[in-house]
Amino acid sequence: MALISPAHATEAPLKRPIPKTGELLHAVGLGTWQTFDVAGDAGGRAAAREVLARFVKAGGQMVDSSPMYGSSESVVGELASDLGAEKSLFLATKVWTTGREAGMRQMEESMRRMRTLTPDPRAIDLMQVHNLTDVKTQLKTLREWKEQGRIRYIGITHYHEGAYAELERLIKSEDLDFAQFNYNVAATAAELRLLPLCAERKTAVIVNRPFEEGDLFRRVKGRELPKWAGEFDCHSWAQFFLKFIISHPAVTCAIPATRNPDYLADNMGAALGRLPDAAMRRRMVQHLRSL
Repeated sequence: MALISPAHATEAPLKRPIPKTGELLHAVGLGTWQTFDVAGDAGGRAAAREVLARFVKAGGQMVDSSPMYGSSESVVGELASDLGAEKSLFLATKVWTTGREAGMRQMEESMRRMRTLTPDPRAIDLMQVHNLTDVKTQLKTLREWKEQGRIRYIGITHYHEGAYAELERLIKSEDLDFAQFNYNVAATAAELRLLPLCAERKTAVIVNRPFEEGDLFRRVKGRELPKWAGEFDCHSWAQFFLKFIISHPAVTCAIPATRNPDYLADNMGAALGRLPDAAMRRRMVQHLRSL
């Protein structure tokens, strides 16, 4: 497997500004769905710890989780504490329930699990309404908690194109800091309206499902990376897929999930070196469609 090229090992990674504040975020974050749900699994926990350690060493910041992801929030909080990495990470999670009181209870529990309440209380960096669940009710609470300093940024999420119309409506009508949705070289519908709208509204974009839940790797299995990928310092298929995403000017951060330390190192390499321009991005899409 190709990891970070020695020629780029000392380069500063790509960081993108959060449009509403200008705060910079590493363009490659870390998702935790399934991969960090390892409570009671010593081997899985050790692998997750090594992944998070390498992520921090590479300058990674955003770790995205949810109460929907089993023990992932607790594992993130415990491992971040073990590594002394709490202050360097940008912790993002979600509220995934209906009703105001239930939402508040769940967010309190998420903060406890991610250890932002002790030993030194700090705001959760980003709280999102997961899959738009009871979005009107939860956004009202999120705004209140942001005003109180308990949350730094607020946002909404979904994972498939069927929700794009509702995402667009909310981005237009609400003053959101972040929107999270799916986008990759095989699923480009967000380019038509959603990504331009986020740029217009100064809404930061987090991209989930960057590898189409592994389908992209299955499509290229046994195939060599095209030689022209070297023109944008791409050394693996993972970097090919991630560089396509983070090269879009409206994208702030992509969040691939892994519990494999070598895959993590490979993913982080996508933020190093050159990125494809618009013409190259079109070529990338055409190449994948031809396979």
